[in-house]
Amino acid sequence: MAGSQDRELRERLSGLPGSYGKQTPTSPLQIRPYAAADWPAVWALLEPVFRSGETFPHDPRITEAEARVAWVEQSQAVMVAVDAAGALVGTYYLRPNSFALGAHVANAGYVVAEHCRRQGVGSRLCQHSLQAARRLGFRLMQFNLVVSTNTAGLRCWQRNGFQVVGTLPGAFRHLHFGYVDAYVMVRSLLAASD
Repeated sequence: MAGSQDRELRERLSGLPGSYGKQTPTSPLQIRPYAAADWPAVWALLEPVFRSGETFPHDPRITEAEARVAWVEQSQAVMVAVDAAGALVGTYYLRPNSFALGAHVANAGYVVAEHCRRQGVGSRLCQHSLQAARRLGFRLMQFNLVVSTNTAGLRCWQRNGFQVVGTLPGAFRHLHFGYVDAYVMVRSLLAASD
């Protein structure tokens, strides 16, 4: 992201819980906007996930340059989660799910370091992304291809208010299980009075 875009994003997302604040013993995770210097650590998170062919539709042979385009350059916002030791342990992107008349619907993708999974990091990233999406003017968030075998992800998204609105039979070609179902999941970002 260019310098002026990065400053604008920081201003729009300032004040979100977990953003820019000091880490505390009860909240050792800091979530902040991605910076170009974060790329090597982000790639270290993405590469094994993409190569596994289990949860993301990217070609398992994706190059680092292609991954950077897909994760960073095609996104409206990219955030990273940093632990108390300063290590990057998670990342997410936000982008419009569609263009023009569908651009008010957000799409997001999340990756958490393997050693930090099942510790609530994915849920924290999801909650942060919901607030960020609201600040960016989105009205709904949609996940297009939640792989049915990704049971931890499904539970996380459901705990954070997402509902399955459709099943896509055999829509994901899992590297180990072959063709498996995928779900479309959505969550409103509007307040009850909107």
